[in-house]
Amino acid sequence: MLSSTLQGRFKTDDINGKRLGLETGPDLSPLLKLDVIELTVVAPCFNEKDNIPRLVEKLELALRGIEWEVLFVDDDSPDGSADVARAISRSNPRVRCLQRLRRRGLSTAVIEGILASSAPYIAVIDADLQHDENLLSAMLEKIKSEDLDIVIGSRYLAEGGVADWDTRRVAISNLACRVAQRLIRTQLTDPMSGFFVVTRSAFEVAMRDLSGRGFKILLDIMLSASRPLRYLELPYQFKSRSFGESKLDSNAVIQYFLLLAEKSMGKLIPIEFLIFACIGVTGVAVHLGILKLSMLFLSFTGSQVLATLVAMTSNFFGNNYLTYRDKRLKGIRLLYGLLSFYAICGFGAIANVGVASIAFTQHYSWWLSALAGISISVVWNYAVSSALTWK
Repeated sequence: MLSSTLQGRFKTDDINGKRLGLETGPDLSPLLKLDVIELTVVAPCFNEKDNIPRLVEKLELALRGIEWEVLFVDDDSPDGSADVARAISRSNPRVRCLQRLRRRGLSTAVIEGILASSAPYIAVIDADLQHDENLLSAMLEKIKSEDLDIVIGSRYLAEGGVADWDTRRVAISNLACRVAQRLIRTQLTDPMSGFFVVTRSAFEVAMRDLSGRGFKILLDIMLSASRPLRYLELPYQFKSRSFGESKLDSNAVIQYFLLLAEKSMGKLIPIEFLIFACIGVTGVAVHLGILKLSMLFLSFTGSQVLATLVAMTSNFFGNNYLTYRDKRLKGIRLLYGLLSFYAICGFGAIANVGVASIAFTQHYSWWLSALAGISISVVWNYAVSSALTWK
């Protein structure tokens, strides 16, 4: 650490770390020489404790001659992945760990990891060892020498491959790639890739419009950039997983298509509101089904109360699973959230009836009056539950 006297005598502070000058006094540049990080490797992880040490070892070999660091962004893994990363960082200053609480998601993990670094170049690589870390030095050399914004590892170029994927996963990946290619209107062979190197300046032209939804951060960046990004693809062989479990599930597929929908519609309507409304429609179907069944042994009033409770419960769990996936409630917070959702929807029902009644007394048709009431209750339920239940 420099004394306050020396700190007060700085004349310049070059942000690239190449020169630190003093207004007066002896030349202290040899003492102030810093190793400037050129490349930050952001590795999002969840339950990857066995892979983290191996990835660090592989990066040490692959990035010799480069000033680099690796930042593991861990979503509070129950297997102690963050503890493993921090233990390594105590003896290896190249390793850092950013642990996130009560949040999940690969894309947001990458975004926060990039924002937590200061390097001019950022590599994104999975912590599961399925990407080819040996390609990183070539990717960095290409992005610098050819003045590119982003260099992408592609599984679908001539020399690339997808390891031992079964035909079902290959078909899903191919379909997702074709849909993405139509949306971004480029010749990218692998817009679904999670392995790339990007310049900080290119990330900054996209970062404020990023969705952060799901797992496809590359696609998010390409769709959010305010200008076309100069890119290059390099082939690599996607490896088989040795440790841990794949994170690909049905929810990942849903989140991918929600990302495409959000980027297609722009900012006119929040995608969360559309999901909330769609779940509300399913709630209507649940309500009617329960109402019909329960009327076999209950009065209409009793059946209506039961159907309302079941529908609200169905809507709550649907929204907790899908609409607010990144704020998903668990444990005792799940119970409190359910009770608050009941209360919010109760007020929404009152608003629904009130608005519909007023509209009907003003000689609007019954269906238009009902639609006005429903619209008010949906907007109320969405806005208030977003602020209170899933705050």
